[in-house]
Amino acid sequence: MTGISEFGTTAAGQGVQAVTLSSGALTVRILTLGAILQDVRLAGVAHSLTLGSENLADYEGPMRFHGSLIAPVANRLSDGRAPIAGLEHRFQSAPGHPDALHSGPAGTHLKVWSLAEAGAGHVTLSLRLPDGEGGFPGNRSLRVTYSLAAPDTLRMEVVAETDRPTLFNVANHSYWNLDGSANWQGHRLRIAADHYLPADAAVLPTGEIAAVTGTAFDFREGRIAGPGNPPLDTCFCLSRGRVALRPVLELTGASGVRMALSTTEPGVQVYDGSGASRPGHPGGEGVAIEAQGWPDAPNHKGFPSVALGPGETYRQITEWRFARG
Repeated sequence: MTGISEFGTTAAGQGVQAVTLSSGALTVRILTLGAILQDVRLAGVAHSLTLGSENLADYEGPMRFHGSLIAPVANRLSDGRAPIAGLEHRFQSAPGHPDALHSGPAGTHLKVWSLAEAGAGHVTLSLRLPDGEGGFPGNRSLRVTYSLAAPDTLRMEVVAETDRPTLFNVANHSYWNLDGSANWQGHRLRIAADHYLPADAAVLPTGEIAAVTGTAFDFREGRIAGPGNPPLDTCFCLSRGRVALRPVLELTGASGVRMALSTTEPGVQVYDGSGASRPGHPGGEGVAIEAQGWPDAPNHKGFPSVALGPGETYRQITEWRFARG
């Protein structure tokens, strides 16, 4: 089942729609602003599993990353620069984020997408990014399709093309709390990663690809975690390039509600949410889990490439499967 309703109007006067998909025990709502995954409901669970808001202004302010599809380049580019096809490019940064966090003001999380198609259990949104916007070259076309499948699985497929060499690294930036509690302390986290990227004080990769063995970042067997336990704004290395869809991460609440993540992407950034909050809620309420390419990849030899050229197609598939204990 698919339903479309008006959600609100942006500060710039653009209308935003909400698309509700429902199948089996799973119901989700997606906004045309930022292609935001705004609400995820599992039958028998009284709360949303993702952190959202009914107030559109929140998504233009402190919640601009909550549930958003981040592109053209998710995560950070050090000093707001990177080489593309042998030439260094500089990118516009948002105030307070000199490292071009999440593409700065050119990010797709700030844009209203077009509703291209909606049918039984799926919706497709589209967006065009003009050449040079925010410093990123290429006229780029994007499409994201959210769809539901059994058993209680949400699937996201992102496709993009460009007419000039550019960079492309997409991430869904949803925050998760499977218990509906004040913070996500007590969730069990498992990540199928043998390596992670150490980062400096600015959360930029040092360039080292470190083994998780013997560190606080070893989640291969699964263990209890929470905000600051350990401190996380960390890229876990899943592979050295995009591969076929495979399971990579599980999150289980103390309530027994479970989420299993599968993705084609070579990395997953896990952020404990300590510095992110919804209006009226504390920090650390939820954990951000962002399947993506490795951060700052163009500035580090040996990192999987996030380059996209004319005639090539970027394609990411990420799935979230939900279940009750």
